[in-house]
Amino acid sequence: MNRVVDALRSALGDAVSTDRAELASTREDQSGHRSTGAPLVLVTARTIDDVRATVRIASEFGVAVVPRGAGTGLAGGAIAGDGEIVLSTLAMNRILEISTEDQLAVIEPGIINDDLNAALRPYGLWFAPDPASKAISTVGGNIATNAGGLLCAKYGVTREAVLGLKVVLADGRLLNLGHRTVKGVTGLDLTALMIGSEGTLGIIVEATIRLRPLVRGTVATIAAYFADVTAAASASAAITATGIQPAAMELLDAASLRVIGSHLEMDLIERGEAWLLVQTDGAASAEEAAEALEVILAHGGDAELTTDPVEGERLLQLRRAFHPALAAQGTVLIEDIAVPRSALPQMFAAIARIETKYDLAIPTVAHAGDGNLHPNFVYTPEDDGEVPRAVWAAADELFVTALSLGGTLTGEHGVGLLKKRWLRDELGEDQLELQHQLKRVFDPQGILNPGKVF
Repeated sequence: MNRVVDALRSALGDAVSTDRAELASTREDQSGHRSTGAPLVLVTARTIDDVRATVRIASEFGVAVVPRGAGTGLAGGAIAGDGEIVLSTLAMNRILEISTEDQLAVIEPGIINDDLNAALRPYGLWFAPDPASKAISTVGGNIATNAGGLLCAKYGVTREAVLGLKVVLADGRLLNLGHRTVKGVTGLDLTALMIGSEGTLGIIVEATIRLRPLVRGTVATIAAYFADVTAAASASAAITATGIQPAAMELLDAASLRVIGSHLEMDLIERGEAWLLVQTDGAASAEEAAEALEVILAHGGDAELTTDPVEGERLLQLRRAFHPALAAQGTVLIEDIAVPRSALPQMFAAIARIETKYDLAIPTVAHAGDGNLHPNFVYTPEDDGEVPRAVWAAADELFVTALSLGGTLTGEHGVGLLKKRWLRDELGEDQLELQHQLKRVFDPQGILNPGKVF
């Protein structure tokens, strides 16, 4: 393996590190999972040529490459293991172009989501995908997992915001995929195939992204309390059925409210055991909010509506405080399932049954606008650092229930290491084999992020 390190240093100089502390940091992400082996080397790429040189050397020696951004993933998708090359694109963080005429930007993958939007704001534009990790996650990572967020029910997940990509293949070739145009159907859509592929088919080194004009007019926010989470879920489904398209619609159960309240030293369950946050924007915001409020009151909600932007942002921050509040309690397994929006009440009821069966608290929040739920487990790791069996057994029932309701194993976090054992349950044998074949087409040696997803 010294030959690999020597070759990398010869080609890339000080971009190559074998520092133990730096390597140790790449063995884990925000999922709580940690690899058992030590990576061989960390390459901090600064240019596309750095990425191509790294992959060519990896291909020559048959060594695995793990692409990595900020390491904020929740499924173990960027965790490096024994003898692997970690290829960081975090230093590739430039904005190469902003076009107001075409409402697009060309960026490198290492730019932080929030930093990108701060740079776009003076142009009157924004990048819509807004995962909960937007203050710390890279746009390249958002693309690799097809991340969503609070606003994706109205503005779409990351796939809808990507026009084109530059991708380095497993042999070092550079592909230019997609278009700068709004329309484009020449050939198969390899851009879409790369989005959400978690670094298993190629390494994203540049992206042409679709931008939106900043929202104008009134933003209305409703905070509604309900007697229980099933009633709140029914109200959210009824709002969707009216044809209203909220910018955000977030649902928190009693356990989530208690966790956030304890963290912020607030009483959030005095008025109800579940909380529904609905935010509308755009020209029809006031009318949509008034209609949503009628639905909420008809379903037994105790609610107020505000058009004060400061108060609206304060309410959103309560929702965003959920994950920091959980993290303050211990090790957290943040799960990610999605069901049809009409099935939210059944899914929440199932979570309550699973909590009782396994004697576990499973605080759950949901992007109710698109049916994406995040059940969470706070646990003490086993002696070997692994997640306790009872937690995985409960998670297994969550996944099976979601699939039985017409849902999916993951709405936005990806498969990574943590969910690959359930992939066959959702895809079936024929589709899974076809995906294995596609992997071999793009990566015949199997060196790109091995062990993840497939």
